[in-house]
Amino acid sequence: MAKALFAVTLWFALALSAHAVAPEKAPSWIQLSPQQQQVLAPLSKEWDKIDDFRRKKWLGIAKRFPTMKPDEQQRVQARMREWATLTPQQRRVARENFKKIEKLPPDKKQTVREKWEEYQRLPEEEKRRLAKSGAKPPKSPDSPARSSPPAPPLEGASAAKPAGK
Repeated sequence: MAKALFAVTLWFALALSAHAVAPEKAPSWIQLSPQQQQVLAPLSKEWDKIDDFRRKKWLGIAKRFPTMKPDEQQRVQARMREWATLTPQQRRVARENFKKIEKLPPDKKQTVREKWEEYQRLPEEEKRRLAKSGAKPPKSPDSPARSSPPAPPLEGASAAKPAGK
C-alpha cells in the first residue's frame, strides 16, 4: 500500500511539475507587435507554418535587431528573404550542414567561412553553373584547396552574426 501511495504521489508531483514548465506557445503572426512584424516581414507568409521552437529563435533575432548595426540588419533581412524561399528539404539540408559546421574546430570553421566568402564573390552565372553541375568551384591561385562550397548560413544563431533557421 505504501508503495502504491508513493507511486501515485510521485506521479502527481511529476505531472504538476511538467505542467508548470510546459513550453509557452510562440505567437502567431497577428499576435506579433508591429515592430516584430516589420523585422520579420520576410517570413510573414511562412510564419504560422514555422514550428514554435524556430519561431522563438526568430523572435530572439527580432529582439536583438534594433541593437544591430545597419549593415547587420540588412544582412539579417536578406538571409530571412533567402530562407523564406527555400523548400522544406533545402532548409533541412541547410540545418544539417550548419550542425556539421558548428562541430568543427575553430580553424576549420574559419576555412569554411573563407571558402563561403570566396564562393559568394563568384559571378551569379558561375554559381548557377556550379549548382546545376554539382561541380566544385575552380581553384584560384591565391585560394586554399577546395572541398566544396559550404552551405549558406542558417536561421537563428547565424543570422545575427557572420557564420553558419
